[in-house]
Amino acid sequence: MKIPTTIVELVVNNHAGVMSHVTGLFSRRSFNMEAILCAPVGDGETSRMYLLVNRDERLPQITKQLEKLYDVQSVRVRDDADHTVFARIEELLTGK
Repeated sequence: MKIPTTIVELVVNNHAGVMSHVTGLFSRRSFNMEAILCAPVGDGETSRMYLLVNRDERLPQITKQLEKLYDVQSVRVRDDADHTVFARIEELLTGK
């Protein structure tokens, strides 16, 4: 049985170490990220991160903890998002 996934959208300050802080929070809680997509927006001061994660009972707690990170400006769980974007990126990169 496939575990349902969702996308967590973050707006973060764009500088070295932010990705490490976000992924470290997931790692310390043994919460796996299936995929990460990150790109700067606007003038490059901020980045938007999309994290494809398994949907389970720990998600609300990890969302609250993400909101407490200094460089995280906003957190939104996007159950309505198109999850296939991650598969399309893989196809683009692998040529399959």
